[in-house]
Order: sequence, then C-alpha cells, then structure tokens
Amino acid sequence: MEYYTSDNPRNLKAGEYPPPAFYFKVTFSGFGDYSDTSFQEVSGISRKMETEEYSEGGENRFVHHLPKPVKYENLVLKRGIATKKSELIKWCRAVLEGGLTQPIQTRRILVLLMNATQVPIRAWQFTNAYPVKWAVDGFNSTKNEVSIETIELSYNEFSRVEP
Repeated sequence: MEYYTSDNPRNLKAGEYPPPAFYFKVTFSGFGDYSDTSFQEVSGISRKMETEEYSEGGENRFVHHLPKPVKYENLVLKRGIATKKSELIKWCRAVLEGGLTQPIQTRRILVLLMNATQVPIRAWQFTNAYPVKWAVDGFNSTKNEVSIETIELSYNEFSRVEP
C-alpha cells in the first residue's frame, strides 16, 4: 500500500503543498479505544542543540561553541475536557496522582498530519512518553468557549517516520 506524500513528485497536485496544519490525528500505544484522542491543538514538536562557550588560551579572535546534548520540548496536547472514562485521563491520573508508588508506564505516541482525503502525509513518533502536567484552563462567565484541558508529555526522543 502506497501512502500519499508530497515528497513524491508524482503525487503533487495543485493546492496540496504545503500541507495544511489543521487536520491531524494523535494515537497512543496501548489504548484500545481511540475515541478520546481528538485534540484541538498539538505543539512542542521541537528539538534544540545548545552549545557551551569555550575560550581557548591564547586565542582572542573567537570563542569556540561546543555542542551539548539535544533537548526536547514537552509535547503539548489541548482538547475539550474529557470524562474520567477516558483512557488518556486514566493514564494521566495513574502517573500524576500515583505518588510514584508504581513504575511509570510510558507509551509511544504517533502524531499524524493528514491530507484532505484522510490519508497520513507526515508522521512523528515520540518514544517513552509520559504525562508531566495536566491542567484545566480557567473558566470565564463572559465568554462562550469550550472548557479546555492541557496535557504535557515528556519523552526521550522523537523522529519523523513514514506515515
């Protein structure tokens, strides 16, 4: 089965590149029911290599910038507040309310960017992810907005994979 990708020149059609960012899907390993994994927003797909400055003795023209290990931002997921029956919420509660009495169960997360015909065109895989923050946005009686919960996940690394 061949997936549509805009990297393949024979799949390029007018209006399909660059891909829109509003149609995406998030999946979690180990969750049997994916019905509660719809999100309003996904952010934090980022890595950064910091550097350390080193001044060489006797060399005054420049400063060396030595690479340090790559750092990853937390993956941030936002959506309407889910029920307690949600597998994702059960997992968040087990990790964040468990008091570290049990080992943290990590999961593999896949973020898929879809095209207009519901076919994945880009994908990012996050390994050994677990929740580190679970927050509910404030309530405001003067606004007519959906109640939003934010879930932040830490992970070891991410990579772009074939969808």
